[in-house]
Amino acid sequence: MTLRLIDIAQADQLAAGNISLLMGVLTPQNLIQDFMAMARKILKSATATLIMQNEPYLWHESAQGFKAHLLSQVLDSTPNFSQDMDYQSITDELREQGSNYQQCAAFDLKNLGHASYGQLMVFDGDRQALDCSEKLAFIAALVKSFVQQIELRLELDELKQQYNKQRILNESKTKFFQIIAHDLRAPFHGLLGFSEILAKERHNLDDASIQDMTEYLYDTTQSTYNLLENLLNWAMAEGGHLVFQPKNFSLKQSSKVVYAVLNAIAQKKNIELIENVAEDLKVYADQNMVTSVIQNLVSNALKFTPIDGTGKVYIHAKKNDKTVEILVQDTGVGMTEAQILSISQPDIKVSFRGTSGEKGTGLGLVLCKRFIDLNRGQLIVSSKQGEGTTVKVILPIARATPHRILKY
Repeated sequence: MTLRLIDIAQADQLAAGNISLLMGVLTPQNLIQDFMAMARKILKSATATLIMQNEPYLWHESAQGFKAHLLSQVLDSTPNFSQDMDYQSITDELREQGSNYQQCAAFDLKNLGHASYGQLMVFDGDRQALDCSEKLAFIAALVKSFVQQIELRLELDELKQQYNKQRILNESKTKFFQIIAHDLRAPFHGLLGFSEILAKERHNLDDASIQDMTEYLYDTTQSTYNLLENLLNWAMAEGGHLVFQPKNFSLKQSSKVVYAVLNAIAQKKNIELIENVAEDLKVYADQNMVTSVIQNLVSNALKFTPIDGTGKVYIHAKKNDKTVEILVQDTGVGMTEAQILSISQPDIKVSFRGTSGEKGTGLGLVLCKRFIDLNRGQLIVSSKQGEGTTVKVILPIARATPHRILKY
């Protein structure tokens, strides 16, 4: 069997060769080829190979050009990149695969911390060159320079990744602040306007007008407070100051709180809110987070359910072998596949308007996903336009272990 060399363009696993790609293996400035060609020239050799740690290809450089060979077809196992590496076994296997050579000089690409990036092997070099200490010292300097190039490019790549990550984060924060500022400013126009009328023109208003204004002020204040509450929770979660306190508790405790808080809003929208969670159904999770998740999901369901008297929103749950499923269902407008996909993205964005003209930032859903992830749960959304939406939250079932307090 002869060594089957391929052009670089034919290599289909190059994505796994991080260092080789960083060293320009796909570009005209191919530092790997230059390094191997220089080593061949110094030792007057016809062929050189290079094996990079944890990469799929053996690089082969000769007068015929720069080629690749799938490493798994050359060696029975990935070489052990250690100080005691058995070069003889590798070179023997290469000879068996068709590399007909008489001698081989091997050089370990080690950094100052003695970690190896790979091995360079130069075949059938000139005997006088191999015996010349000056030329071997030059090869050692060449290897050292190549290793330094590797480390510089690795550091640069890491800096680029950190820069891109920070740039995306800054763009996300800028967008977030713009949305939050807009959604906080909008309700204050109404709050200031109606409160000014009540303060300065109270004597010109009848009881019905006053009632309408006070209801508007209450509803707007409540929704703005909920936004601020979500904002505070999100900031705590992102800033690492969120206390995560999982414990065994009855799911009914959370669903009852949510029902008590949101039923008045449901009645005002002429929607029937139905809470049907068994008393004995227990989960292992952070109770405050679970309550917040259910409240956000029910608020969303109420937001998109018709207000003509036919709308219903259900809170119920069921037990599986190792999990509990919480379901929030509505008979609302439903969603398209594109809308379902968009809410699965962890972005803060202006959401769709509700059946009473409500709008939001989507911050509640971002928090839901964050809290569910912390509790090792899942969020599954199923919907059909015009037929309502079902949001399923899967949480671990209660267990017989003492609760822990963890800080994130």
